[in-house]
Amino acid sequence: MTTYDITIIGAGVVGTAIARALSRRDLSVALVDSADDVGEGTSKANTAILHTGFDAKPGTLESRLVSRGYALLSDYAAQTGIPLERTGAVLVAWTEEELGNLPGLRDRAIENGYDRCELLTAEEVYTAVPSLGPGALGGLAVPDESIICPWTPSIAYATEAVENGAALLLGREVCGIEVGPEETVVRTTAGDVHTRWLINAAGLGADVLDRELGYDRFTVTPRRGELLVFDKLASSMLDKIVLPVPSKLGKGVLVSPTVYGNIMLGPTAQDLDDKTATQTSESGFEFLLSKGERLMPQLFDEEVTTAYAGLRAAVDHGDYLIDADAAQRYVLVGGIRSTGLTSSMAIAEHVEDLLRDAGVALEPRAQVAEPPRMPMIGERFTRPYQREDLIAADPEYGRIVCFCERVTAGEIRDALTSTVPAVDRGGVSRRTRATNGRCQAFYCGAAVDSCIAAAREESR
Repeated sequence: MTTYDITIIGAGVVGTAIARALSRRDLSVALVDSADDVGEGTSKANTAILHTGFDAKPGTLESRLVSRGYALLSDYAAQTGIPLERTGAVLVAWTEEELGNLPGLRDRAIENGYDRCELLTAEEVYTAVPSLGPGALGGLAVPDESIICPWTPSIAYATEAVENGAALLLGREVCGIEVGPEETVVRTTAGDVHTRWLINAAGLGADVLDRELGYDRFTVTPRRGELLVFDKLASSMLDKIVLPVPSKLGKGVLVSPTVYGNIMLGPTAQDLDDKTATQTSESGFEFLLSKGERLMPQLFDEEVTTAYAGLRAAVDHGDYLIDADAAQRYVLVGGIRSTGLTSSMAIAEHVEDLLRDAGVALEPRAQVAEPPRMPMIGERFTRPYQREDLIAADPEYGRIVCFCERVTAGEIRDALTSTVPAVDRGGVSRRTRATNGRCQAFYCGAAVDSCIAAAREESR
């Protein structure tokens, strides 16, 4: 029976980032999740923006960690090949009230340590975004906002953690927790996990887990965000993120390019009771249609490739909830909103500081793995089907399986045999883009499933 030094519950982008950081220490680390793959929850369905943190509430933990995380993830993306594009963003004011709020947003950005925002006239807004609908009164330029692949960071973090010896325990739903004097037992559907320290990065389930440790300090409300993804033929309309001016009701609906060559519109914000309600809705589509026709009416001349929905872990608290309980050897990482992708590596740093303050020895591991080189799935980068050297060495990189997204048999094989392998079609999609194109698996789905079945058969 193994007793791990630290066990992290939740293999989303935050949990995997923490696992990566701690796997570089001289510790035994386990990462537990009920899903069969990493990044299966909130992390796979976000707006895929790398935030500067210009509009965060000054002085909060979130503000500090988003700013730090932006720098850390930018560097990590360059090391690992995570698709990232420096598009910049424009906040657009449509009313006199919103226009009057722009100077305050610029001042807030400066308070947050970001001094590159610039006020724009209406003419300058339309110069920056010519396809914008009529009626904009002015704007605020945020030149360093960026778009990033939302899927690859979780996979990269988990890959590095596993290569450093961390145990990836997937398909294990947590049923209960027992804190003893020397160790904690995590009861799961696939057996008990024994650990000295427990880190709760369970996202939508973080409040339930926190209560298992005797607390009652926050409640997670699943907030459904629906988004529309437009065909790549629309990509010439937009090369920047277009943001609304935030209000008391939230950040509102944005329109943004993606690293896959599409344009995305959303999200909605609907509070629910069901933490599994990731289906899209007719009302959500109608809401986005009404917003999108004002923002960028030409966009709806193009086809919608797909719609998807994700659940954010909304909490009744104004900041991240990250706290250590040394007596129970327990760290809560809760209330991580949509900025969690950007701040993930900084959150991991902060958790290390809390553990160190609580007396945990965080000595560097004698040998650590190099950051992994991840598959390049960004549209504006060189893809495997375009690389003659790869195809000459292995013709499978020249055999296209998914024609919409130009995904090859070699990429699908690699996804199914990697350090953190895909186990189903969704996992293959997040690692290669296969089935994500305009046919939505109509033509390639059977071929992708055949590759998955063959890989399973070969592994037996």
